[in-house]
Amino acid sequence: MTVPDEATATPVAAGSRIQLLDVLRGVAILGTLGTNIWIFTDPRGPAGALIPPESAGVVETLLRMVSNGKFLALLTLLFGVGLELQYRSALRRGRRWPGWYLWRAVLLLAEGALHYLLIFEWDVLMAYALVSILIAGMVGRSDRAVRACMAVAATLHLAFIGLLTVAGVDGGGSDAAVPGGADLYRLGGYPEQVAARIEGVWLYRSESILIIPLTVLLFLAGSRLLRAGVFTAGPAGRSLRGRLAVVGLGIGLPLNLLTSFAGPRWFFVDRYVCGPLVALGLLAVVTSLLLRTSGGQGRRRLADVGRTALSCYVLQNLICAALCYGWGLGLAGRFAELRPWWPPVAWAAVAAGLVVAAGWWLRRFDRGPLEIAWHWAWQLPQRRPQPVR
Repeated sequence: MTVPDEATATPVAAGSRIQLLDVLRGVAILGTLGTNIWIFTDPRGPAGALIPPESAGVVETLLRMVSNGKFLALLTLLFGVGLELQYRSALRRGRRWPGWYLWRAVLLLAEGALHYLLIFEWDVLMAYALVSILIAGMVGRSDRAVRACMAVAATLHLAFIGLLTVAGVDGGGSDAAVPGGADLYRLGGYPEQVAARIEGVWLYRSESILIIPLTVLLFLAGSRLLRAGVFTAGPAGRSLRGRLAVVGLGIGLPLNLLTSFAGPRWFFVDRYVCGPLVALGLLAVVTSLLLRTSGGQGRRRLADVGRTALSCYVLQNLICAALCYGWGLGLAGRFAELRPWWPPVAWAAVAAGLVVAAGWWLRRFDRGPLEIAWHWAWQLPQRRPQPVR
């Protein structure tokens, strides 16, 4: 199997890493925090995503719209880009594909399971791991086969979202349906929250199941966009980014604005259809800006977050839990009357802390702490014992 010629073009690189992709990952990680901060700062904790919200004002609706679904989709696209890069690496080294990549996916699945159990109900790592196992072998197939797989995934995804929307499902539930009750995260202790995650595993994992077709679609889209030269500075790259910007910002963004104010019934369309469309535009616009500029502290700091993406993703959720939940500082309950103003402030404070921490760590190590542990675990079974002499 070979990679098309246009795929050999390399974006702006720093050392052996592609800095442009690190910056995009940094943007995506901090953007997902912009979505999750509304869950953590809700006095009901993650239960707030399961209970129909009270009528939100214009300000809160707009603030939520900024990040809802977009940066998760951007992160998913970038995971697909990483999958393609792993495939190319295996080809260059003459290794069988997917081969040891499946062990990487198993480790990610274990990481996601621990993250879910100990920290955050809406973990996305488990979904990424499962889908990467499902479609790793598809990356090296012909473009025709990949397009067919993407078409099937898109059809299934839109059918699921359409059925949920027509049925009037709004993404919510009731207080009684929440494991441990709606006050668990405001008043309960840490062990009770872990027990609630175990009790409500299928409830809290429902999103990961729902987005499997979307994740397949975005993984393969990320792989093929890299091959098509979306991260290159030439005419083909500029043309492709222009088309993506039209789809994402010219079509997706106006639709997103409508669905955000259309009420809870449009929850699934808003998050899982409009969000990914806007993410394509964000990918195009941010990439174009990065290709036109070089250096700068902001760029380097975002790249630091991208280089430690796994560590920052887990750490940001741990920090938010410690700040907002009852076993920590309990700020979600104390500042409940200050919504919607205090969640953006909390996001800015946590994001700034992550940027500083990532830069400090990378001045001493070449990988983030979880990345170091993960890399060690990935290499462990591959080490062959030396013969005794």
